[in-house]
Amino acid sequence: MRRSLSKNTLARREALEGWLGISPWLIGFLLFTAGPFVVSIAMSLTDWRITVAPTFIGLKNYIKAFTDDPNFWQAIKVTFTYVAMALPLGLFCGLGLSLLLNQKVPGARTFGTLFYLPAVLSGVSVALMWMWLLNPDYGVVNTLLGVFGIQGPNWFWDPDWSLASVVLMSLWRVGGSAIIYLAGLQNISPHLYEAAEIDGAGRWAKLRHITLPMLTPTIFFQLVMELIDAFQVFTVIYVITDGGPMRSTLFYLFYMFRTAFEDFDMGYASALAWIMGAIILAFTGLVFKSSPLWVFYESDVKQ
Repeated sequence: MRRSLSKNTLARREALEGWLGISPWLIGFLLFTAGPFVVSIAMSLTDWRITVAPTFIGLKNYIKAFTDDPNFWQAIKVTFTYVAMALPLGLFCGLGLSLLLNQKVPGARTFGTLFYLPAVLSGVSVALMWMWLLNPDYGVVNTLLGVFGIQGPNWFWDPDWSLASVVLMSLWRVGGSAIIYLAGLQNISPHLYEAAEIDGAGRWAKLRHITLPMLTPTIFFQLVMELIDAFQVFTVIYVITDGGPMRSTLFYLFYMFRTAFEDFDMGYASALAWIMGAIILAFTGLVFKSSPLWVFYESDVKQ
């Protein structure tokens, strides 16, 4: 009886020590994640403009977004267009760069480090750098184009080029994804390539039938992460374009920010946030749903 009692006391003490150990994280999660999560749901159902007390209006904020807000649809259009352009381009360039870095040539590690550095730089400083590079009057890019007799566009300041400029700027951080692809490439067994060479496979055959299939788990991971990131463009728009010219760079996240902190319509901004959350969740779900059709795992091979 005494032995059983001491075991129960020890188990309760261990449980208490475990809860005390995770309490800093748990308190932070409740205060800074779960709490705001619940509050934002409640706020999205109210008309709250900070200066007055919130009033419950049900789903009117959501109805307004879809039926009575042209800026909402413009933000959706700009964001979806950007995702359709930047996501495949980023995936392709990251994969291509990783294939180059995977070559056994002198200095490959040094180049890998140099390509990765832009991924850790501050977003504001990068935006200011690109603002200078693409300046239509004295920017480096237009100056180089002028050497070859080409009249450079106005980039961020031209409605026809502004979104393309943001897409071009997104490639600045492609080195970060290239390093992840490189890790996946180096995890592929060299015996597969040796066997393919014995069977007479060339470079393109090995790329198509070995490298890409074996790399699909890494591509899947990058697709999910870059998809979520592409829907949340903000810094470059806030620093450079302010949603212009002519709303051509009115990205969804920037419009939500402006609704909340310029118009002070916190209720409507909360509804916009949940709409975007649902959109990202839906697209991410589609990617996961499609993964069995194209993602190959070695563990799935039956022995």
